[in-house]
Amino acid sequence: MAMLLLIPLFLSSILLFPISSATTFSPQPGICYGQLGDNLPPPRESVSLITSVHAKRVKLYDANPSILHALQDTRLQVSIMVPNDLILNISTNQTLSDQWVSDNVVPYHPRTLIRYLLVGNEVTSTTAATATWPHLVPAMRRIKRSLKSHGIRKIKVGTSSAMDVLQTSFPPSNGAFRKDLTAPVMKPMLKFLNRTKSFFFLDVYPFFTWSADPLNINLDYALFESKTVTVKDPVSGLVYTNLFDQMVDAVYFAMKRLGFPGVRIFIAETGWPNGGDLDQIGANTYNAATYNRNFIKKVTKKPRVGTPARPGSALPSFLFALFNENQKPGPSTERHFGLLHPNGSRVYDVDLSGETPEAEFRPLPVPENNEKFKGRIWCVAARRDNATALTAALAYACSQGNGTCDPIQSKGKCFKPDSVFWHASYAFSAYWAQFRKVGGTCYFNGLATQTAKDPSYGSCKFPSVTL
Repeated sequence: MAMLLLIPLFLSSILLFPISSATTFSPQPGICYGQLGDNLPPPRESVSLITSVHAKRVKLYDANPSILHALQDTRLQVSIMVPNDLILNISTNQTLSDQWVSDNVVPYHPRTLIRYLLVGNEVTSTTAATATWPHLVPAMRRIKRSLKSHGIRKIKVGTSSAMDVLQTSFPPSNGAFRKDLTAPVMKPMLKFLNRTKSFFFLDVYPFFTWSADPLNINLDYALFESKTVTVKDPVSGLVYTNLFDQMVDAVYFAMKRLGFPGVRIFIAETGWPNGGDLDQIGANTYNAATYNRNFIKKVTKKPRVGTPARPGSALPSFLFALFNENQKPGPSTERHFGLLHPNGSRVYDVDLSGETPEAEFRPLPVPENNEKFKGRIWCVAARRDNATALTAALAYACSQGNGTCDPIQSKGKCFKPDSVFWHASYAFSAYWAQFRKVGGTCYFNGLATQTAKDPSYGSCKFPSVTL
């Protein structure tokens, strides 16, 4: 990625894309309310916490009845979701679509201000769902038809997409959708969104783009903090002062390439993790607070700034997420995107209205992992309180590699009779050391954690990952 000196924006940039729709949106971001935690507060308390951070809208990943009841008469605009596993059946069955809307929208609307209905979540991001891809837009059409049959016309229907819908994204003017998605998904989807005046719901995470290449992408550029580092698109002449705009404009150009330059983008998710594993760079409270506060400043600024390709355009959005969710699978960052701890306390001060002066916020801790960790890391058992789960995870780890767990077999150097905890720790480290480069994680359903402290003892040497 080339880094160039700041130059004035080309005036011609305002002609690249039409700014559609006179609809007025609150510039204040909403919040994503995930529920993958076993320690989260009940819905009514959670809704109170949502209003306490001054969110104007809330995004759910289902149509949870208790939450929808708790949201009644709150004035919060609500986004609900059809589960991925229902898409195929709904796409071919209008009766099923009608029933879903009858069960999940009609009992709550309009006291609960449901304004967005997403059909699936990042459906095109997994090849396991390939068979579902051609059914995505037909399902969206049927859901729209079902809403109309109930006289409900104010709910926008769409689906959320990750940045991996793009084949190319740099420079932004070279943005193009993946070839395997263009004909079966993107063209009909954009036609539907354009016809219904809905949005392209997009998940945008500069954290993942930056952390994958921190040597060539400036951290301040990713955090909206850069004052001197900019990127110029050599084709369009547009100049970028932050990574977020660069990513969003790549999607605008991809839509323009397919003949739909006027479809609006809605930021369905964005955010930055407040914590992570030892091998995850830049995931800390300081960066999370800085990114989210600067994002709020950007989208609430008056007059609107939009992006270089769509200056002045509205950019409605949801920040991810309300809580740190302890049951989300994958790397530790997945469990550390919340503005709040599950007990309701704030991870850091934030105001989604953008009205609180930053001087009134509490000081942030100094970041300690903005450079890659250098040294050895082990993956060990984190909990002793569930021997049954540890035994199952131990068996899984040992079954994946040839000889992975030989040292913890009887008479092995790491064998400890009746010590499931230590055997699991060895197995987790051995598994992770062997499979990390091909996607293996140190997670094991929350039973494992990374450590820089060598758990080896005597002649028993635990395998490790060296960074």
